[in-house]
Amino acid sequence: MSEQEKVVVVGLGYVGLPLAVRAVEAGYAVVGLDVATSRIDELAAGRSFVEDVSDDTVQACLRTGRFLPTTAAADCDGFDVAVITVPTPLSEGSPDLSFIEAASRTLAAHLKPGALVVLESTSYPGTTQEVVGPLLETGSGLRAGVDFFLGYSPERIDPGNPTWRLENTPKIISGIDHDSLEQVRQFYDRIVTRTVAVPSPREAELAKLLENTFRHVNIALVNELAVFAADLGIDIWSAIDAAATKPFGFMPFTPGPGVGGHCLPIDPSYLSWSVRRNLGESFRFVELANDINDHMPDHVVQRVLLGLNHRRTAVSNARVLVLGLAYKRNTGDARQAPGAVIVQRLVNLGAEVRACDPLVTEQHLPASVVRVQLTEEEVRAADAVVLVTDHDCFDYAMVTTHARYVFDTRNRLKGDRVESL
Repeated sequence: MSEQEKVVVVGLGYVGLPLAVRAVEAGYAVVGLDVATSRIDELAAGRSFVEDVSDDTVQACLRTGRFLPTTAAADCDGFDVAVITVPTPLSEGSPDLSFIEAASRTLAAHLKPGALVVLESTSYPGTTQEVVGPLLETGSGLRAGVDFFLGYSPERIDPGNPTWRLENTPKIISGIDHDSLEQVRQFYDRIVTRTVAVPSPREAELAKLLENTFRHVNIALVNELAVFAADLGIDIWSAIDAAATKPFGFMPFTPGPGVGGHCLPIDPSYLSWSVRRNLGESFRFVELANDINDHMPDHVVQRVLLGLNHRRTAVSNARVLVLGLAYKRNTGDARQAPGAVIVQRLVNLGAEVRACDPLVTEQHLPASVVRVQLTEEEVRAADAVVLVTDHDCFDYAMVTTHARYVFDTRNRLKGDRVESL
């Protein structure tokens, strides 16, 4: 491998670390840059903090001598390709691009003629050309599309998905001009099995927001249906299963306790913000979906209160066992997870709340909750067991056998003492 094939991945989270590992496997020399010393220390010791990347995989990358986890920006010097995979949170309802801006300034100081920079972080249409490009130009004195190449390729990481991984998920690619697109294509063609080119970064940025907005509004639809169906005495889960037998014109979505992770609670709001800023219009579908999904934790708590009242137990005297604090099954990702909101609401009402989630690390647990193991004693002692995240590792047969009352937000359990969302 030539010395020219040096890749920098800025941000080593759920998106950046799998990309860095895959780039090493593809033969690149990879610098993984992150501001979190703890992450770099873990990787340098051969330990992964992302479920989709094993310790063995990290150690294999280190043994090649082509993977350097670092906090030192100077290690980026001389890069040929740099990929920005940093967070893009919301701040008071507006996009917070501070991480993208900081990454762009860092790369600008080490940008050389002929290099390629790709943004993967989700953001509103125009970010690549209006934010990243100018920062790179100002910091380097080089011109995008003339002296260096620039593109956007939205991440499509689905944590915990054993079927669709980085390498076999089609990758949308774009460039600010034809030559930039070709450079982006050449890079990702070594990383993934299929690339899908679009005319410009704006279309690629919009495509990412469209993907997540589509999921967001359809989940909101079934969440609102679940609320009404319960009041009408209708089994929403049976209705969804029945509708899903139609082989055309329908795609099943399931209700739940709310949405979490980085994508659904945040990305559609980027689109709504962009429409309001540029057009002065409200994106009513997104705003309505936000309202419905944001209130699902409150609905869960209300249903638990009603279930306890029916059993002559006041919530202020109740002991509640919450199963699952991650935002999705079989991952430890607790970002924006509804479980934390449910726990806090119950604590505020005076309940003694205990939680079990063997996949979520200690630092992501709500401060007000006591962490416990899922044991028969804990289940028997609880006035209510609330299933928030249906990890496969939970002993559901034991729960249904020994629980006095279960409220199941995922339709995983059946029994006389089980109520479903």
